[in-house]
Amino acid sequence: MLTVENITKSFGDKILFQSVSCIIAAHERIGLIGVNGTGKSTFLKTIAKLESPEQGTIQHAKDYQIEYLAQDPDLDGDLTVMEQIYYGNSLIMRVMRDYERALLDLQRDPTSEKAQSNLLVMQQKMDEANAWKANTAAKTVLTKLGITEFNRKINALSGGQKKRVAIAKALIQPADLLILDEPTNHLDNETIDWLERYLQSYRGSLLVVTHDRYFLNRVTNRIFELDKGKLYSYEGNYEIFLEKKAEREALERSNEMKHKNTLRRELAWLKRGAKARSTKQKARIDRVHEMKEKTFDTNEQAIDVPVGSVRLGKKVIELKEVDKSFANKQIVTKLNQLIVPGDRLGIVGPNGSGKTTLLDLMAQRITPDNGEVIIGETVKIGYYTQGDEELNGEMRIIDYIKEVAEVIHTKDGAIITAEQMLEHFLFSRTQQWTYIRKLSGGEKRRLYLLKILMEEPNVLFLDEPTNDLDTQTLSVLEEYLDQFPGVVITVSHDRYFLDRVIDRLLVFTENNRIIPYYGNYTDYLEKQKEIPMTQKPVEKTEKVKPKKQRKKLSYNEQKEWNEIEDVITALEEELEKIQDNIVNAGSDSERVQVLFNEQQEIEAKLEAKMERWEELSLLIGE
Repeated sequence: MLTVENITKSFGDKILFQSVSCIIAAHERIGLIGVNGTGKSTFLKTIAKLESPEQGTIQHAKDYQIEYLAQDPDLDGDLTVMEQIYYGNSLIMRVMRDYERALLDLQRDPTSEKAQSNLLVMQQKMDEANAWKANTAAKTVLTKLGITEFNRKINALSGGQKKRVAIAKALIQPADLLILDEPTNHLDNETIDWLERYLQSYRGSLLVVTHDRYFLNRVTNRIFELDKGKLYSYEGNYEIFLEKKAEREALERSNEMKHKNTLRRELAWLKRGAKARSTKQKARIDRVHEMKEKTFDTNEQAIDVPVGSVRLGKKVIELKEVDKSFANKQIVTKLNQLIVPGDRLGIVGPNGSGKTTLLDLMAQRITPDNGEVIIGETVKIGYYTQGDEELNGEMRIIDYIKEVAEVIHTKDGAIITAEQMLEHFLFSRTQQWTYIRKLSGGEKRRLYLLKILMEEPNVLFLDEPTNDLDTQTLSVLEEYLDQFPGVVITVSHDRYFLDRVIDRLLVFTENNRIIPYYGNYTDYLEKQKEIPMTQKPVEKTEKVKPKKQRKKLSYNEQKEWNEIEDVITALEEELEKIQDNIVNAGSDSERVQVLFNEQQEIEAKLEAKMERWEELSLLIGE
C-alpha cells in the first residue's frame, strides 16, 4: 500500500490541500473529483512524486512502482512509437523492446539470415525472462488503441495518436499504482468501453481523474473528493458518492444550524446582562467569540435560475444542399438540415471527421463550397469553442463578467446580478475579486463559459465543453440547459452529458456520411451494437433502377455460408499453431523460414475468407 500523511501544497497564496492523509491499498480503484482549480492534477503529481509536498510524507515499499499518465503527455518526439511504448530499464521491458525490433527487422527482409538468427536469439531471451504473457497483454493494448505503426516517429503523430501512445505506455508498464489524469479525453466511445473493461481487471491499484461520469461509475470502488483544501473519502462508486455527499452536506448544514441557535442564545444571554461572577461572564464572552469564528463546510444552495434569453422566432437555422471540403477531403456533402425552436441537437463522430466544421458552417463562421446556410433574423448565437480564449490576466473575475453584462433577465422578468451568476457557477463572493491570472486552466474555461451565457443567447453552440470542465461544473451547466428556452447544439463525446442534454443526433460515420438519429446517445450506441458492421444501410447518392430482389441464396451460396465460419475458425487455429511452432523452433533458422512462409500463406487465405464472409453477409442482409 501507499500511505499519505498530512501533506500540504499551495500555489502562490492559495492553499490547494492542507494536512491531507489517506491510504491507497492494493487493488483499489479510486476516482479523484473536485472543482477545477482545487488542485487535483497537483495532488496526482505529488502522489507520483513528480512534485514535493511542502509538509507531510508519502511512504511505500522500496520496490513499489508508480506509473503516471499526464493530462497532456510529454513524449519524446525523436523516439519511435515502439521505443516510447516499451520504455524503461526493467528486464522485461528491455527484452520486449529488443524482441519487437527483431520482429520488425525480419518483416522488412524475410530472407535475411541475420534477421532470422537475431529473432531466434530474442525468442530465447523472451523465454528466459518469462515475457510472453506480458507481450501478449501489451499487443492486446496496442491493438485496442489502434496503434500499429511501431516505426513512426512520435513527432509524425497527431494529437489524438500521441494520447493513445501515452495511454498504451502507461498501461503496459508493470506498476503497483497507475495514475491517470483525464484518460478519456479525445478517445472514441468504442475505445473508452474497452478501457473501462481493461481497468476493471488491472492487477495494480488505480487513481484516476476524469469528467466522464459513466466511466467513473463503472471503474471505481472508492471516491476521493478534494474540496476547499480537505480530502474526503467515500466507499463505493460515483453513484454512491453522490448519495453519501448529499448526506454529509445535510449533516453539516444541520450542525451549522444548531451552532447558530446556540450562538443566538448565548448572545441573548449576554445582552440581557444576566448576573454572574465576572470570571464566568468573561469565559462566556470568550466562548461567544470562538463560536463566531467557527466555520462550517456547507455549500451554498445554488440559486434557481429560470433562464431567459432574447426572443427566438420560428425560423432558426436551415442548411440547403451544403457542401464543404478541406485539403481535398470532403467533410459535408449535399447536407439538408432544419433547426427549429426547442431543438437539442448533438453532433458525434470520430476525431477529425468534421464535427467542428459543421458547427462553424451553422454559425456562418465559414462559408460552404456549395449550397447555403440561412439564419433567422431573431437568432443570437453564443459559441463556446474548443480553443483557449485569451483572458486578460490583469482583470478581476467580477470585472470580466460585468464587461458583458451587470445583470441578466429571467424568463419571468426577474433580474439576476453578475455576482449571483458567478456564485451559481462556483465562484464565491470573495473569489470574484481575484485576478484572472491566478485561476487554473479549468477555472478560466468555466469563466469563459459563463461570459457566453451572460450574453443571453437564444442559440447556444457548445464545442466539446466536457474536455475542460469538472463534474460539478458540468452538473451546473446541465441544470442550466434544462431551463434554457433556446436551441442547444453541441459537439461532444461525453455519453453522460449527451444523454442529459440532447434529444436527437447528427452522426458522422467513418465513410464520410452524416446520418440523423432521433433519441439519446446511449440508445444510439445500443442500436449500433445490434447491427453488424456489414449490414449498415448504404446511403444512395443517385437514383438507380430498381432491381428484382432475390429472395434467397443459391444452393451453393447457402452451403458456403453454412460452412464459412467453421473454415475461418480452422484457419485461425492453424495460424496459432504455426506461431507457436515458430517460437518452439529454437535456433533452426531454416525451419523458422519455412514456418514464416506458411504463416503468410495462411494469413492471405484467412483475409480472403473474411472478405467472402462479408459478401455473403451483404447478400443475406438484402
